[in-house]
Amino acid sequence: MEKIWLQSYPPGVPAEINPDQYRSLVHLLEEAFQKYADRNAYVCMDKFLTYAELDTYSRQLGAFLQSRGLKKGARVALMMPNVLQYPVAIAAVLRAGYTVVNVNPLYTARELEHQLNDSGSEAIIVLENFAHTLEQVLSKTAVKHIIVASMGEMLGGLKGLLVNFVVRNVKKMVPAYSLPNAMRFKSALSHGSRMKLTPVELHINDPAFLQYTGGTTGVSKGATLSHRNVIANVLQTEAWSSAALDPDNKEQLTIICALPLYHIFALTACALWGTRMGGLNVLVPNPRDIPGLIKELGKYKFNLLPAVNTLYNALVNHPDFARLDFSGLKIANGGGMAVQKSVNDKWQQATGVSIIEGYGLSETSPVATCNRADSTAFSGTIGLPIPSTEIAILDDDGNEVALGQAGEIAIRGPQVMSGYWNRPDETAKVMTADGYFKSGDVGIMDERGYVKIVDRKKDMILVSGFNVYPNELEAVIAAHPGVLECACVGVPDEHSGEAVKVFVVRKDPNLTVETLMAYCKEQFTGYKRPKFIEFRDELPKTNVGKILRRALRDEQKVTA
Repeated sequence: MEKIWLQSYPPGVPAEINPDQYRSLVHLLEEAFQKYADRNAYVCMDKFLTYAELDTYSRQLGAFLQSRGLKKGARVALMMPNVLQYPVAIAAVLRAGYTVVNVNPLYTARELEHQLNDSGSEAIIVLENFAHTLEQVLSKTAVKHIIVASMGEMLGGLKGLLVNFVVRNVKKMVPAYSLPNAMRFKSALSHGSRMKLTPVELHINDPAFLQYTGGTTGVSKGATLSHRNVIANVLQTEAWSSAALDPDNKEQLTIICALPLYHIFALTACALWGTRMGGLNVLVPNPRDIPGLIKELGKYKFNLLPAVNTLYNALVNHPDFARLDFSGLKIANGGGMAVQKSVNDKWQQATGVSIIEGYGLSETSPVATCNRADSTAFSGTIGLPIPSTEIAILDDDGNEVALGQAGEIAIRGPQVMSGYWNRPDETAKVMTADGYFKSGDVGIMDERGYVKIVDRKKDMILVSGFNVYPNELEAVIAAHPGVLECACVGVPDEHSGEAVKVFVVRKDPNLTVETLMAYCKEQFTGYKRPKFIEFRDELPKTNVGKILRRALRDEQKVTA
């Protein structure tokens, strides 16, 4: 394949990276712990954690886990929001020779049971706020070792006690639970401080993370990400970001980590790349609290802010956002869902920085393509394949289509997973014989190598034989001044097979269906126009902020 995208690379960005320069992620982490020992690595609720402390605590927790008799490669689940215990736990599990299983703390008991059993997790570290969910399923899993963390315990002294008191007794955020054999996080550190962490010989292709995916589209599967996969994406991210970062500037980068660390976007872009760069990660436990997030942003001259479109949208529509200091902002990365031009334009007007949209999946660690980090304008694309990455656009028979034609986006590179955990049948469905991962997304590549997503195959709406792509409709409807956010789905229609229905959260409470219908008539050809518009107070979303079209579609099936 001719890599036509290389002609569009920024000066100085390499075509290839070397994913084999580290023996494992442990090697990468320990190098950073030593190199940046005196720097602050994380801050949460105004409590700072240095790289030296991260080194010490993760060594202690890793030693404690080893003392439980877990064998190399054992899966350890982490079920927490963004608190200081999370980065400690990630480093500890990897250093002890185990595999991290990241768990959404808002999972229902059914979802948690599936993930623990599918992964074969033998241990779990859980924030006490969610321990009641674990209690409901524990007897039906293989989990034998439980460590329970609390919101305040790493904050120290009176503040830590006060935070725990408020969380438990005032806000009532810790439902009653009974886990008699559980160990407290601080107790595990204390026990581990009297033990020695035994170094484990890890192979670069050993599993480092099981990232569960597909929960919004079907049965959740564990994407098996090796040490090499994740190292590759960290180095690819570093190489790609270099176009916007001054190599001669030795000042520490400050990264706003509002996306949850259990999500692959934050895991790679914040925690691991941030560690490699010696950055300070500002952990935000609850990004849905927009006033609280803005208050947190006001404390730092931040440089990097990875987020999804809905979070950017919520920020720019809050009256206090424009008062922040954006003089340090270098990169605003958008991913997880399509970035809408209307949101980018408001963001750029407020901050002076364009949102740099990228694309990836849990299966690709995650980044596969990205717009140039030195971009100053919104491109409406997901950018170029990043270093050491190849993108092919395939037809239904697996053949490459001509430039400018739509087909399934397929990705090949060192960041592509080795497969789905214990699911060779599912792996075979998405991997081609020559090593490409078939994304399930429909896209087009232009002559410069830029890729544009048309939509997900399964989200496409078929109206009288014409393909309608929700991303296109949502981007245009969201640009209406009376619309805050929207989602488009197909609903059954006896005349056209499917019809377009739009769910809208209003920015202007006086916006009517008739006004919006008239706007759509101006913007879309007949078959693309919504047949139904329904106003909602809010739209269903994942905890990362991605709108759940499937949930809306399922609602329509029930009411049909």
